[in-house]
Amino acid sequence: MKRLRALLPCLLVAGGLAATRAAEPAPTEPSAEAPSDEKDSIQVNSLNPGFRFEADLQTGTYSATNGVQLRFRDAILTARTIQLDDATGDALAEGGVSLERGGQTWTGSRLRYNLRSGDMSAEEYKLGSRPLFLGGERAVTLEPIGTNRVFGLTNSFLTTDDLAEPLFRIRARSLTIREDRRLLAKDAILYVGQTPVFWWPYYTRRFGHHQNRWILTPGYRSLDGAYLRSAYEFNLTTNVFTSLHLDSFTRRGFGAGPDIAYDLGQAGHGELKGYWIADQRPGQDPETREAIDSQRERISFDHQVTLRPGLTGTAVVRQQSDRWMIRDFFEDEFRRNPLPDTHFEVQQAWPDFTLNTLARVQVNEFFETVERLPDVRLSAHRQELGRSGIYYEGESSAGWFQHRYTSRAPTNEYSAFRGDTFHQLLLPKTFFGWLNVTPRVGGRLTQYGDTQSDGWDSLDAETRGVFNTGAELSFKAHRLWKNTANRFWDIDGLRHIVEPSINYAYTPEPNARPLDLPQFDTVLPSLRLLPVHYPNYNAIDSVDAQNVARLGIRNKLQTKRDGEVEDILDWSVITDWRLDPEEQQGTFGDVYSEADFKPRRWLTLNSELRIDPAEALLRESHTSAIFKPGADWSFGVTHRYTRDDALLGAGGNLVGTRLYLRFSENWGFRASHYYEVREGLLEEQYYTVYRDLRSLTAALTLRFRESLGADEDFTIAVSISLKAFPRFKTGQDAERPSLLIGG
Repeated sequence: MKRLRALLPCLLVAGGLAATRAAEPAPTEPSAEAPSDEKDSIQVNSLNPGFRFEADLQTGTYSATNGVQLRFRDAILTARTIQLDDATGDALAEGGVSLERGGQTWTGSRLRYNLRSGDMSAEEYKLGSRPLFLGGERAVTLEPIGTNRVFGLTNSFLTTDDLAEPLFRIRARSLTIREDRRLLAKDAILYVGQTPVFWWPYYTRRFGHHQNRWILTPGYRSLDGAYLRSAYEFNLTTNVFTSLHLDSFTRRGFGAGPDIAYDLGQAGHGELKGYWIADQRPGQDPETREAIDSQRERISFDHQVTLRPGLTGTAVVRQQSDRWMIRDFFEDEFRRNPLPDTHFEVQQAWPDFTLNTLARVQVNEFFETVERLPDVRLSAHRQELGRSGIYYEGESSAGWFQHRYTSRAPTNEYSAFRGDTFHQLLLPKTFFGWLNVTPRVGGRLTQYGDTQSDGWDSLDAETRGVFNTGAELSFKAHRLWKNTANRFWDIDGLRHIVEPSINYAYTPEPNARPLDLPQFDTVLPSLRLLPVHYPNYNAIDSVDAQNVARLGIRNKLQTKRDGEVEDILDWSVITDWRLDPEEQQGTFGDVYSEADFKPRRWLTLNSELRIDPAEALLRESHTSAIFKPGADWSFGVTHRYTRDDALLGAGGNLVGTRLYLRFSENWGFRASHYYEVREGLLEEQYYTVYRDLRSLTAALTLRFRESLGADEDFTIAVSISLKAFPRFKTGQDAERPSLLIGG
């Protein structure tokens, strides 16, 4: 407390200044703080023009009245009046008291807090520490248990309702709460409204997730019939959390399976999921038209472990009885990853190098897979060679690879050994203080063993050498208009930043072309722009001659909003200038444009375009606008267009909308639509009505689906969640609405 003494003259000056200026408008939070160690400094802020400060240097007591806030270490104490005793460190707060500390908020009419020890006592208090809220006549600090501070509460109550008059609450004669978020109540009675319904002589629990609870989603789907998707969640042990799924479908049958999440400390953590159903209407595979077996199951396993700093291990297993199992019963999972694979990975990371061993196997024969048995890779991150100014980066790998097709594919499988090593030197320089130039030169050597195949002539062993060079040029320029302001466009100053860049890459024709080599890591058809320089270009088996300059320019327009720099416009344009185009290529590649525009806080516009300049064709467009003027409503519209492509298949012309309305504290509504313009089909509609039921929230969801050649799909479901322990994270139900119907 000695350090507080150095502060008291500062507090006296602050109080005197505030007293002499009481008749003037209050400046923004006048404060005083110690010039000594910041960790132990104390700060006093006035909260209104009537702030008064008094000091008695004889007794070492000080008081601040008419609205005061005291900050010390991690505690914030606010009250109408605060009295501080310098000798004991006690602060007595009265009138509208609030103490924020360690994620907890205590409120009451009178509270005593010791700045030294953190001990406190409160009268007519309330405590908010989500997901629980407590209140009572008196709270005092008790003897600590180990390192945990303990508070004793008398004639208290606890509830999960964040309402002044909670529907459910537990009243207790005495209650203790520990800082490790454990509480103990004696002589506890459960009330519903004003009616007592249950009594415990002894009640204990931890803050946080319910240890035992049911999650129920009843509904109806035209493909499945009436259904009830249920899960019972419970802690099997202190570090094993289990969820047992029990699902019933009138048209599909009964499905069940466990989800087990575990944390084994140093041995790692992970999750095991299993599910089985005797499907009464499995139907046909939509691609092969073959009947799907009625015995359907899936196993999903994930495990991650850190063996020591920098050394990690990962195991992922995905097994399912057929290609469409996940789509039919776990729709949300299918949308996020329709082609799950099985792999095992061990990685050791150092500051300049990373050693990675990856093994991938084909567990599901209906998914095409490139097996790696295994693939060992050593990556050298970009690093300076001594103090030469020359930087080195590289990547070397070796492994046995097998390209395995689906069981119905006529193409034969093939396998081979491949060893690859790549090394590159770079010399970054800055000229004229603004022009950044980074020339590079590198080489790659790849050894292929004899290719083994059952159906066609095997390829002989081959050694391929590749030389590459190039350079990257870029600079950044900006201009500032400091005094530019516009209230309508929410502008407070403007800054324009422009970043042009040229990335030149040259690779002469290698001694072995891609058609002469087995293809494991290849260029996959993509709507996105692929890298042109190594090692970012990692399609090792598709390396071929290239002579290209990637031209790009990025523009940013920035302003200040709420004291923070914010981008009004962020716009990038990129294209490739092919200096030596192939036979079917034009001189310039497609032009890619990506722009984010935020003219107001509540309006965001996004645009992604891909244009073929030679044919003047729009190949791809994705445009969206989001209006969010407040918490009561928001609206979004999006349009995605893709032109038919020989490699990527049929395109589309999809328009989507999303609307959210908050009618009151208790009612909300969300709707989304997706309309395919080419087919004239409203492919998907979601409508959800939300209702706040005090301790619970409920959602009624309707979904309609329609597609060519398929039956209409209608679903209605009810989802109920405890407010204190919600089923979904914030915004998760909007981004992944299939969760609301049990998917």
